[in-house]
This record gives sequence, structure tokens and C-alpha cells, in this order.
Amino acid sequence: MLKQIKETAAFLKQRIKNECEVGIILGTGLGGLVNEIEIEHSFDYENIPNFPISTVEGHSGKLIIGILGEKRVVALQGRFHYYEGYSMNEVVFPVRVMKFLGIKTLIVSNASGGVNPDFEIGEIMIMDDHINLFGDNPLIGKNMDELGPRFPDMSEPYDKKLIAKAHEIAKANNIKVAQGSYAGLSGPTLETPAEYVYVRKIGADAVGMSTVPEVIAARHMGIPCFGFSIITDLGVPGKIIEMTHEIVQEVANKAEPKMTIITKELISSL
Repeated sequence: MLKQIKETAAFLKQRIKNECEVGIILGTGLGGLVNEIEIEHSFDYENIPNFPISTVEGHSGKLIIGILGEKRVVALQGRFHYYEGYSMNEVVFPVRVMKFLGIKTLIVSNASGGVNPDFEIGEIMIMDDHINLFGDNPLIGKNMDELGPRFPDMSEPYDKKLIAKAHEIAKANNIKVAQGSYAGLSGPTLETPAEYVYVRKIGADAVGMSTVPEVIAARHMGIPCFGFSIITDLGVPGKIIEMTHEIVQEVANKAEPKMTIITKELISSL
């Protein structure tokens, strides 16, 4: 796997010349951020050696390199999910490639179901912790010592300084944000009412099907992380409705401009 990571990074380095400073996973809610990037290079996933292919509607499948907030960024326009049938190593493969492209910070976004009764649909939650309920972990197997230690510390999965800065930016722009912990499940089924109750009882504020593997891989490599969730539905007793992927995308699209403002200014501040 390490050989493939290096092969892919070498392929990209030959074409982009300069190192990247920030990695961005443009999940649900941040897809429009690509319009703010001064694009230098764009690669279809299918044309990148060893790269998986995104299969989910709303995930374009491009790796973009360019300038945002006066920083060179590498952005994934479309992420990979465990429920698509990828192994954990495949899900986090792009994050590991980003490390070899030079990134010092990773920014991720997702859509989630809110289980905190104080949350509202469309609210933006800044992630301060997570719970891995995938039943798997991208670090299982022989440790790649060149990437990080066998037993990486996870006492600060999401960087406290970045969280504080994001709150400052949100306040300055009159953007309401919440903060909380995210539970990551495999999917692809949305949660049952009992599962929502369970997730809340074990300490989560929101639940979704991504992000946790990428953050684990990034922290293994010593990369500070910042994460957003858009609360697209409520898993709160009495407020649970039948959900579709289309509803999730519709709610996320409305919140996207606010997340774009925070992300752009956060990157500028690095």
C-alpha cells in the first residue's frame, strides 16, 4: 500500500511542481467551495494511478489543486465511503497521498443526522470529537511506520486552535454554528429510531457515514484536522421523518455558502 501511495504522489508531483499546504475533502456541504479555488490543475480520479472512483450522486470525482485564501490547496471533489464496498485503506488512500503532497492541515465536511435535541435542520456543527462505530479502522494490519506510530494518540482528533478560530470567523460573519461530537457508522441505511437513541446515549450530537476514517488516517500522520457537519435531518424522538438522499443534498446546498465563508477565511488565517 505504501508503494502505491508513493507512486500516486509521484505522478501528481511531476505535474503540479509546488507542494500543497492544505488538504480539503469537499464532502456534502462544501462542494461549491471549488468555485472559490483558483484552479491550477484538475485530475479526474479515473486518470490518477491507484485512485478509487467515487460512485455517489453529488460527488464529482476530481482532484483539484489551486490557490484558496493565498494558500495552495489540494481538494477532493468527491470522497470515498466504506458503504461503497471500499476497504478502509482505499477510503483513506487520498488522505495519505495528500500527506506526500505536503499538506499540513486537513479540512473535512459531511452531512449528518442531528441527535442533539437542541439542533435544528440546516445548522452547521463544528466537530470537536468523534466515535468510530464502523466496526473497522484504517490502521488495522501491519503499521506503516513511515506514516505514523503503531498506537497513535487521539486525545485531540479535531484541532482546538482551528475550532476556536472557526468560531471567531463565524461570529464575525453572523453565522450561527454549534459544536459537538460525530458518530461514524458504516451505512448505507439511514439510522433506525432506536439507533438514533443509542448514538445520543453514548455521547454523540450527530451521526453520519464518513469522515472518521479520514481523520484517523490524518491524525496517524500527525496532520491537524478541522471538520464541519451540516445537520440535514433530526434523529430526535418525535422529529424523525422519512429521509432521502435528495433531501440531504437540498438542505446541504442551502448551508453551503456559510461553510464556504468559514473555510475560506480559516485557510487564510493559517
